[in-house]
Amino acid sequence: MLTALGLDAVSESVYRSMLAHPGDGVRALAERLGRSEEEVRRCLDLLSELALIRPSYEREGELRAVSPQVGMELLMARQQADLAAQQLRIEASRAAAAQLIAEYADLRPAASHAGVEQLVGLDQIRDRIASLARGLTAEIMTFAPGGGHSPESIEASRPHDRDLLDRGVRMRTVYLDSVRNSQPTVAYVGWLAELGGEVRTVPELPTRMIIFDRATALIPVSGEDTRAGAVVLTGHGTLVALCALFEHVWGQARELGPSAVRDEGGLSAQEATVVRLLAQGLTDEAIAKRLGVSSRTARRVATDLMERLGARSRFEFGMRAVQNGWLPQQL
Repeated sequence: MLTALGLDAVSESVYRSMLAHPGDGVRALAERLGRSEEEVRRCLDLLSELALIRPSYEREGELRAVSPQVGMELLMARQQADLAAQQLRIEASRAAAAQLIAEYADLRPAASHAGVEQLVGLDQIRDRIASLARGLTAEIMTFAPGGGHSPESIEASRPHDRDLLDRGVRMRTVYLDSVRNSQPTVAYVGWLAELGGEVRTVPELPTRMIIFDRATALIPVSGEDTRAGAVVLTGHGTLVALCALFEHVWGQARELGPSAVRDEGGLSAQEATVVRLLAQGLTDEAIAKRLGVSSRTARRVATDLMERLGARSRFEFGMRAVQNGWLPQQL
């Protein structure tokens, strides 16, 4: 009856028998159910993993089955966490779409496709960006993951930014929330805003991207090494999709300000993103890369969230996150 909740028939029979005969040990359970002791121990391991049995507080060394009310709630919470993780994977397809476009463009330099131009190496990428920037007439939209910028790169960008804004080009940039911890970047953004530039931040970005006049987009071929190569896209359908992606992210982003806005569950935008990424099974290192922070920072945020829910494992954290309203309960 409980197979849909992750409990096989034999383990369910062991659980039911432990409820009916709480004093039975492994041998007694095996004899009562007509199973081998090895099979009963396997079932006990599963029941323990699902938190349906626990050590007895009264008799040291013995296991007790939790009440059906608590047990069924735990199983339902587990299923809800799995469903929530599945939903989050589906929702992540929006971000994956941009990366898939870049992967599709991972072509041999000699290959040619309509609406696709392959750039190999940092020199070609920078030259093409400079060329496209010179031809700008209306707007430039940028996704800039990777955290704060160095003072050197900021100083190198200032003349180009000032030139674009003086020409009346609308400049919109989305950074990661982590840039709020970079004082040089915050100061640069303030300077940019004074000249008319618009900057917002989000917890994570799908890829690095620049869109010129809604007619040309430049995306790195590899998310792991953005210096290796890039693809220039000019197809109308592709640009419509990428512009829609930018507008969607821009609409959810927030202006770079001092206060950290929290949701109804008391989570900052960065914390809510970490909850979602943990539910997807990402490691601390992978989360750090998505957020543009160090692995140590990602680990600290994850540990703090687990402590806030009193979770001792990431699986338990997923269940408690659903119960606490940090993750959606169903598809």
